[in-house]
Amino acid sequence: MYHPDLLRHPDSCPALVLNADYTPLSYYPLSLWPWQTAVKALFLERVDIVASYEREVHSPTRAMHLPSVIALRQYVRPSEYPAFTRFNLFLRDRFACQYCGDPRELTFDHVIPRAKGGRTTWENVATACAPCNLRKGGRTPAEAHMQLNRRPIRPTSWQLQQHGKSFPPNYLHQTWRDYLYWDIELEA
Repeated sequence: MYHPDLLRHPDSCPALVLNADYTPLSYYPLSLWPWQTAVKALFLERVDIVASYEREVHSPTRAMHLPSVIALRQYVRPSEYPAFTRFNLFLRDRFACQYCGDPRELTFDHVIPRAKGGRTTWENVATACAPCNLRKGGRTPAEAHMQLNRRPIRPTSWQLQQHGKSFPPNYLHQTWRDYLYWDIELEA
């Protein structure tokens, strides 16, 4: 019997990692482990297999289907607040300039410029495209006659996860779909 998974190279068979409550550890980036890490965690009895690929791997004494969805046996409590990183900042602002909405040439802007005492914090940094950032320069938005679409806030991990659901990856294996809730149209 032919199945597309049978032709897949094992390296293209990552496992979706679910927490012990069967929710993804992370939506964006999607919590995926390479097949080797998933198999090792299985043998160390840290995870349970929820679903498998048709693709098998073999040892001298054993054959097994590669896991496509695994669940941790112990619940990992997510941190309430995410780390302040460029990626998380862009995710908070939905990968768009907070002045004009353009998604290209993104950088970040200090709302109150550092030269005027502004700090690099969630509440003082916004995503900006390079042209808007250059236009604003070392001024406040009011001085530059520019308005922010949203006031910068410190997001919770839950808020970032919700924003991440708006950006599904290019590829979702069929066995993952029951555990992911993307803002995409469902198939009939």
